[in-house]
Amino acid sequence: MQADYVQRLRMTFGKDGPARYISHLDLARTLERALNRAGLPVAYTHGFNRRPRLQMATALPLGYTSEYELADVLMVERVEPEVARQQLMARMASGIEVYQMADVPLPAPSLQASTVESTYVATPLDPVDRQELAAQIETLLAATQLLREREHKGKMKVYDLRPLILDLSLTDTLPMPPAIQMRLLLQPSLTGRPDEVLLALGIDPLAARIHRTRIVLQDE
Repeated sequence: MQADYVQRLRMTFGKDGPARYISHLDLARTLERALNRAGLPVAYTHGFNRRPRLQMATALPLGYTSEYELADVLMVERVEPEVARQQLMARMASGIEVYQMADVPLPAPSLQASTVESTYVATPLDPVDRQELAAQIETLLAATQLLREREHKGKMKVYDLRPLILDLSLTDTLPMPPAIQMRLLLQPSLTGRPDEVLLALGIDPLAARIHRTRIVLQDE
């Protein structure tokens, strides 16, 4: 951290509606544009293409919705968090809602180094048998190993999905269609993916709505 950084604000925001089709890179640019337009005393990078000092906790795949995304922004002047939130929302793109801005100590670990787990709700769009799905979840949780392939730097890599799954359950939504609640590991090089869990359950990820409900950090 440099001496001219006097404040670190953490925003908790959601992504829904038209914003669900914004990629992670475009989402970061959307937040940067909103920060620029809001006129907040944001710290900027140096060099020719100066950008707000913004760091996001983790990427949300294209097409997913969320009610719990996290991003930190550095300030060169102190601002009341709620004032900053209101100014930012006045310039925010449709589909992105900033729920909270809060002070975070400047020396605190980065968001990306602090994530522990994330939770999701996946709702199949096609009819499913609740009892059969519950049995599939029980079988998956009882497995000692779930070997799958994931592309990494252009090569297919075999990995074990099972230790990345902390918990799976069905929501109590009768008579509505069942939805799958997932608690997945979210650590550097150890990230559970909802689409891989759905595939392991025999569900096409493209035929499900996937919604992130929380990101858990180390200090929580």
